[in-house]
Amino acid sequence: MSDDANKIIADARQRMQKSFDDLSHHMVQIRSGRATPSLVEDIRVDVYGQHMPLNQVASISAPEARLITVDVWDKSQLQAVEKAIQKSGKNLNPSNDGSLIRISLAEMSGDTRKEMVKLAKGKAEDHKVAVRNVRRDANDALKKLKGSSVSEDMIKGFSDQVQKLTDDFVKKMDDLFAAKEKDIMTV
Repeated sequence: MSDDANKIIADARQRMQKSFDDLSHHMVQIRSGRATPSLVEDIRVDVYGQHMPLNQVASISAPEARLITVDVWDKSQLQAVEKAIQKSGKNLNPSNDGSLIRISLAEMSGDTRKEMVKLAKGKAEDHKVAVRNVRRDANDALKKLKGSSVSEDMIKGFSDQVQKLTDDFVKKMDDLFAAKEKDIMTV
């Protein structure tokens, strides 16, 4: 019967890992002191009658600390890409020279840095809540195993494993946030 418990714990680990991976993805997209292609690669662009991520229609690079370049593969789509970047809600102002889109990033003020840290902290907290919800679900599933051939003590042991898993993922998320905060606040 402990096979069921092991499946529950494995499922919890997998769901917690997905939450951590999602947080990592969000953290990369939050602006820090320097330009990174990840700031814009998920911007959706309407091209060829489809809604596609920018990284599927262009090469994106950050040749300088405050510059992102977007080399659109199909030059006829430059206007659509430029418009999508402007409307992305990321407060970016692209310039198009006919063959390449350049996005110059302004120096971040102290207030902007604090806002970015606040945004990162909110994302981290949301994902930690998700991990705790996975813990709750796993513990509920473990409690349902009680009876047949799984004792109260075995359930407690399995619950302890789930708690350790939760603690590990929460710590990883805290570490990820601390690294991002340091990156944002570095001038």
